Amino acid sequence: MSIIIKHWRSTGLPSNFNLRIWRLHSTNADVAAKKGEEEEEFRVLDILKKRDRVQRRVARRNDVQPDRAERMAPDQNWGNVWPGPKTFHPSSVPLPLHQGYVPKGQAPPGKKANAELMKIPNFLHLTPPVIKAQCEAIKQFCTEWPKQLNSEEAIETHYPVEIISSDYCHASPTIRNPLSRIVTLRVKLSTLNLDKHSRDKFLRLVGDRYDEQTDLVTITADRCPVKKQNLEYVDYLLTACYHESLNVEEWEKDKTEDDMEYYDWHKNASKKSLVQWFLRTNNEVCDLNDDDYVQYDVSQIPNAEGYEKAVSSLMNDGESEETVNNYAIAVRKLLGVPEKKIVT
Repeated sequence: MSIIIKHWRSTGLPSNFNLRIWRLHSTNADVAAKKGEEEEEFRVLDILKKRDRVQRRVARRNDVQPDRAERMAPDQNWGNVWPGPKTFHPSSVPLPLHQGYVPKGQAPPGKKANAELMKIPNFLHLTPPVIKAQCEAIKQFCTEWPKQLNSEEAIETHYPVEIISSDYCHASPTIRNPLSRIVTLRVKLSTLNLDKHSRDKFLRLVGDRYDEQTDLVTITADRCPVKKQNLEYVDYLLTACYHESLNVEEWEKDKTEDDMEYYDWHKNASKKSLVQWFLRTNNEVCDLNDDDYVQYDVSQIPNAEGYEKAVSSLMNDGESEETVNNYAIAVRKLLGVPEKKIVT
């Protein structure tokens, strides 16, 4: 081994230094010295180096199989190929589908590498044979349709309440559409079997949700986030309005004719005058009080029911050309006066 010690002066030049070498007596030191002398010789520069020949690999070409869509049999079971809803795959559909924008003078994009076909939901799993097979599978869980419900009138009689809701299928990260929570309940007012007091109170509770022409009460709920909650809510509203209309408060018994919100012909002077006129024409003398006049049956008076409807419509709906004409016709029929002839 050799030990080299360099002594540098602080201001001296690099050439002015003392180099002292101590060589230790060892075989490794001699070998290192000889090796260092050999490395100091000039090496020969080999510009044209000989490269070792490397055997090139021959690429083997595999036989490319035809597309799966071309190898499908025409009589295959499509339910096994496309059993449920999934993203469109061109190799699984043996149909020449096209989707996308068609520039002028060019053919529409095909099914391969077509992003438009993968965007929209498809119904390739709902073919008629598959639907028929699914219906046969769930038929064991269904009950037979009642034979008595063979018409719309029978259905309305036995099932008067109608529930309307909607389901949506759309391309979205969530399967729940906000519009699917809306539930509508419809029922005919005549099927509720309400008396006059209850009917009037029920109509005041539902407000403009009642259609007089169709006799339908429509209640719609969309305040709850789930369809089931809105369904329970519309059932609650119908039940609450029905039972509340049957209740008779104490203050309702003290209502007079001036407190009524509508014109009640049976409690007004019009009916009393009609009954008195009918009794006088038949030479009958009866001493009746107010309750007797209210409970008097006017069905025995000819054309009295038409007169009742005409007067009630005139007072409740207001004066119009139609209500005035109906009142004039009802009075002529009641008094036996011929109809008015219009000379042109």
